[in-house]
Amino acid sequence: MAFSIQTNISALIALTNFEKASAELDNVSKVISTGLNITSSEDDSSNFSIAQGIRGEVKSIDAVIRGINNAKGIAKIAISGATAVSNLLQDIRQKVTEGANPANTAAQQVLIQNDYASLLQQMRQFMENSEFNGVNILIETNVPFNTIVGDVNDVAVLNDLQGRSITLEGQRLDLSYALLLQEDINTPANASQTLTVLLQEERRVNNALASLGSNFRALEQQTEYLEILKDVTETGLGNIVGADMARDSAKLTSSQVQKELAAQTVSVANQNPQIFLGLFENQ
Repeated sequence: MAFSIQTNISALIALTNFEKASAELDNVSKVISTGLNITSSEDDSSNFSIAQGIRGEVKSIDAVIRGINNAKGIAKIAISGATAVSNLLQDIRQKVTEGANPANTAAQQVLIQNDYASLLQQMRQFMENSEFNGVNILIETNVPFNTIVGDVNDVAVLNDLQGRSITLEGQRLDLSYALLLQEDINTPANASQTLTVLLQEERRVNNALASLGSNFRALEQQTEYLEILKDVTETGLGNIVGADMARDSAKLTSSQVQKELAAQTVSVANQNPQIFLGLFENQ
């Protein structure tokens, strides 16, 4: 290559190659550090736009899953409360059956009635404590623990990105308490009548348990589906913007070597003028 006094062509070429190697190293380093091939619209406008839309979809799925998990918490507490009530009704049935024995003395009948009242109070406490995040679906919403038919506390929750919802059905176990509270077992005859009401309310509570269990399973299945959908969506996002770490790691090593060689070439090219001047020193 001819040498120009006005311009060090070799140095300019070497500097251009060095700048290209530096830019490539910076780009590969950014990819390695972020794990992304596309981090802004400057890298790839169309794919970045697609990726942003997918990220929004993932966040929406997360929001739906959080809502369903909250409903599952309500359902779990309600199932626990209803199960406790169902178990307690077995103890109440035993007490009522004792009260229906004609051989009881008056004193025994009073003690049995007191136990009956105490068990009913415990039943009410179980239902009152069946609350999650301020929501209780076991008792009527307006005037709980009364015999007047009222509104149940249904909980509707968003279950997909199309705006559809699933309903966690509220129950009226407080009605069972109110009906049993109207009864007494002060006499064997009254106890026999109470037993009829009790068997009816046991069926109500067990039906409520079945409904709650079915609702919970539906919520659980929807959560599992959304988790799978989220995983698939994130995989698709990764295919668009994710870096190939093995390939890019190799590129990083290659870029480091290229930059080092380019730097050495610049150094050699910058020595050319000194070599040229040296030709005149012996003249």
